Amino acid sequence: MLPEQIEEKSFQLIEERVPSHSFDQKEWTIVRRMIHATVDFDLVHDTKFHPEAISKGIAALRKGAPIITDTKMVKAGISLKRLRKYKTKILCAISHPEVIKEAKLSGKTRASVAMQKMSSLMGGSIVAIGNAPTALFEILELAEKESQIPSLIIGVPVGLVGASESKEMLMKKDIPYITVRGEKGGSPLAVSIINGLAVLALGK
Repeated sequence: MLPEQIEEKSFQLIEERVPSHSFDQKEWTIVRRMIHATVDFDLVHDTKFHPEAISKGIAALRKGAPIITDTKMVKAGISLKRLRKYKTKILCAISHPEVIKEAKLSGKTRASVAMQKMSSLMGGSIVAIGNAPTALFEILELAEKESQIPSLIIGVPVGLVGASESKEMLMKKDIPYITVRGEKGGSPLAVSIINGLAVLALGK
């Protein structure tokens, strides 16, 4: 089977295993890709959308807003082919020498410091957190202090410490979000959400 045939068949199998759900058509486009990336059908129940998440995310992509990520894995997984039309830049500062140095001096995680370093670029951006709860906590704190508010926060960090709490905090903020309740998450989920938004932005 060709790659596109495998993907099409996978989506067909997902539809068969999830005959009903509460998502609208655009939300389901995203969740179906999340399930495809992880084979985790609990996502049907655990994925949560802010009412403006899809519209704000699509608008940001079409404007060429930057995508700020917490890990190189998320950056590497995002399909640049789909986003080339919008001249989208994907930014990750986790390995920047200044971030590494500041993290050692401050005792903070590199993910947290990386978010601080990119705070001036966050206005109107899409922030995709797929690994570090500390990065999501930092984003929410920055949003309280700064006028640079992201258009959309994709908050799907994974972990036993802080992941669930950071997502619950995200859902209490008046900022468009897409998240997964609980400890589950990860870079593949963040990537699948961005790629799904790109498909919607292109009208496919």
